Amino acid sequence: MSKLMTMPVRKHPVITAISALISVLLIWGFWPQSVFVEAIEAKRAPLTITIEEEGRTRVVDRYIISAPVDGVACRQQMDVGDEVKRGQVLLGITPMESQILDPRTRAQTEAQVAAAESALHAAEQQAEAAQAAAKLAVIELERLKPLLDKGVVSTDAYDKAATQVETSAAAQRSADFQVEVARYELEAAKTVLEYRSAIGTEDRLAAQGEPAERIPVTSPVDGRVLKVTRECEGPVRTGDMLIEVGDPKVLEVEVDVLSADAVKIKPGMKVVFERWGGEQPLEGVVRLIEPVGFMKVSALGVEEQRVLIISDFTSPAEDWQRVGDGYRVEAKFILWHEDDVLQVPASSLFRYKDGWAVFVVNNHHAERRVVKVGQRNGLVAQIEEGISEGELVVNHPSDEVDDGRRVKLRL
Repeated sequence: MSKLMTMPVRKHPVITAISALISVLLIWGFWPQSVFVEAIEAKRAPLTITIEEEGRTRVVDRYIISAPVDGVACRQQMDVGDEVKRGQVLLGITPMESQILDPRTRAQTEAQVAAAESALHAAEQQAEAAQAAAKLAVIELERLKPLLDKGVVSTDAYDKAATQVETSAAAQRSADFQVEVARYELEAAKTVLEYRSAIGTEDRLAAQGEPAERIPVTSPVDGRVLKVTRECEGPVRTGDMLIEVGDPKVLEVEVDVLSADAVKIKPGMKVVFERWGGEQPLEGVVRLIEPVGFMKVSALGVEEQRVLIISDFTSPAEDWQRVGDGYRVEAKFILWHEDDVLQVPASSLFRYKDGWAVFVVNNHHAERRVVKVGQRNGLVAQIEEGISEGELVVNHPSDEVDDGRRVKLRL
């Protein structure tokens, strides 16, 4: 019987080969195939969590010089960028014809002079308070230095004290500038009173053919011209803006961020300014988070609540003196930083139950590991538990990858 069954097989080897091939193809077709995956090694490297936004520089103390009296301003000879000194005459204003100084006008003018004197006294008191605060900050810094050397206080506390010294010094400079402005406004108010008291002086000079005296408008501080409102000769009213001056060597950076990000930023936090035009990034420190937000429409037409963050440069002045008022920078606020962090690409993580997991390539098979995720910056994530350094994790795992599935690395 067996001879009869083996006879056709021997006589038809082609049928035998085809049958064997079909069997092999069926086995190969139903055999689980390896899934091609991209794997990246878990490694230790520095990790920084930041908030990045665009900002612009601005002069810390800006002064708008206005017309002290009604009159005719002469042609403006100053250009934007011209250097000015404190007390330098910028232009002159020819007053209108003097009016009779009646009791009501005299009382108003004298009240303006008194208000200017009070403002000067208030500014002087604020300057004294700022000076005392600056001295206290220096004393506190000197007190913490030996404690830092002994390890009694932390480096963070010492850095905050150093930042407070710089902030107090800036506040003192600003208060001194305010005193100069108040003194300038007092002089302007006295000038108005003196000229209004000279009843008919211009009329008598005009009758004698003599030109009326011009009121000089001077600069309250050393700096440069930032803006010229009026260039041609013409009539001006009291309070009209004429020139804007400031010191471009004393700059700060304003950055508007989302209100949800502003609550994560604290005074004294480190800031890195990039893409400002120089070869190396600039460093700074957050000085103020404004307590009032504002609405801004994004480029996509979305209404956003934004908050202004004011920062100071901490890099050497010679590194950023080429930066002027209104220059664009990209600010990167450092929320968290560690030099040695075990990390994997954020794209390798996926949700599993109530936490996170990754697929680890183990002996050509995908092994699901539940991991504990720490800090994330959108590109990479810190792994606190679950995997070890040097293990391969699947990046962008597809739906075909599952626990125990055979995988093959994509070259």
